[in-house]
Amino acid sequence: MKILLFGKGGQVGWELQRSLAPLGSVTMVGTDSQPLCGDFRDLDGIAATVRAVAPDVIVNAAAYTAVDKAESDVDNCRQVNAMAPGVLAVEARRCGALLVHYSTDYVFDGSGTTPWLEEHGTGPLSVYGATKLQGEQLIQSSGCDYLIFRTSWVYAARGGNFAKTMLRLASEREQLSVVNDQIGAPTGADLISDVTAHAIIAARKDPQLAGVYHLAASGHTSWHGYARFVLEVARQKGVALKIDADAITAVDSTAFPAPAPRPKNSRLDTHKLQTAFSLLMPRWQSGVERMLTEIIER
Repeated sequence: MKILLFGKGGQVGWELQRSLAPLGSVTMVGTDSQPLCGDFRDLDGIAATVRAVAPDVIVNAAAYTAVDKAESDVDNCRQVNAMAPGVLAVEARRCGALLVHYSTDYVFDGSGTTPWLEEHGTGPLSVYGATKLQGEQLIQSSGCDYLIFRTSWVYAARGGNFAKTMLRLASEREQLSVVNDQIGAPTGADLISDVTAHAIIAARKDPQLAGVYHLAASGHTSWHGYARFVLEVARQKGVALKIDADAITAVDSTAFPAPAPRPKNSRLDTHKLQTAFSLLMPRWQSGVERMLTEIIER
């Protein structure tokens, strides 16, 4: 199997390099790759890359994820999150490749408390969410075989993440406030990449599995609950902190105004994914604890 991976340097892309390796020959490209083009601002270039590699599977882990910056950088955000995936879809159909693409809970409006199903109506609140939804729609209308995975609150041991920020702040400050009215499931890039590899194998055997799926760890929490868990685990591992988990102040979203509104309900129902691919999504706490062990003890 020949696999073409875009976005090799991101959190999910880095993990995909590991999880995709046993499946076949993997060609990996990033923004600065040469001679193959991985720069999503160059639509002709990424189309040429697909034609040069002639892959069986295209995995797109590239995205514009600067949510607040996107509100004033609309054209670039749309180019990366919508137009480029649309080009990949056209090329995937031309060469008969399966396209794997990642989307987001931000395609929903965040209302209510019920976990979102794949068939629920969308209603993005931000430019980022709107462009990710447009990317989904261009892929779906292209006629290619595709797997679109909507995920949420992605983290990895590599690079920056919320947990690392909380650990740093808790070692510097005696007071800490964290939002408690946004609810979702912290989901590891390693989990996303491993599920991706499993799903590729299954979808290659049964093309009827193509479609949109929600991919997130099980359970849910608020950012405040996430922060408390991080500090509790860190304490257990002997990390010196100036504030206890119980002392973190819970505040609502209005305490931290931002250019891009965040969805308050980011719960994703993963029943469709688990049934289609015979999977069991682990609890979010297990992945976060494993990531904390890696960054604290290394």
